[in-house]
Formats: sequence, structure tokens, C-alpha cells
Amino acid sequence: MHVELPGEELVTKGLADLAAEIESIEALLVSIGASRLAELGLDVPRPRPSPEHRLYELLREDDPDGAHSRYNALVRRLVSFERALECES
Repeated sequence: MHVELPGEELVTKGLADLAAEIESIEALLVSIGASRLAELGLDVPRPRPSPEHRLYELLREDDPDGAHSRYNALVRRLVSFERALECES
């Protein structure tokens, strides 16, 4: 039985979007964590360049006032996923 890790839905979609060469919030988030995710055994296809900057830009386009807090929340979810995956290993 597979227990879903925190943030797993973001990482799963991000990996699929990267493989399909789709720029999405999730793909950029996975690109931010590409090195660490690869260290943990995930195949991260073609991480996007300058993902931190581009992710913030996308979030600002959607909600200028909430971009900063949303960016930080997404990065926290990524870190939670990485930590949980590390504990499973």
C-alpha cells in the first residue's frame, strides 16, 4: 500500500510536465528541487532554467499581492516532500 507523501501530487505533476516540456508551476517547482530530487533517486527530465525567478513571475501574473506567500508555501511543500522521501529510503 502506497502512502502519499506531502506534496507528492505537485512533484508527480511537475515531473510529468517536465517530461512533456510544459512550463507549469509544478514543473518549475520540481526544477527548483531537481538536484535534491535526483539525489533521492527520482529521474528529473530537463529541469527548467532559472526556475525560482520564473515561478515567482508566474505566481505574480496570477496574484500579484499573494505571490510571495504562495511561492514560499510551494517551496515548503517541496521540502516536506524531499524530507518524507528521504525518510522512506
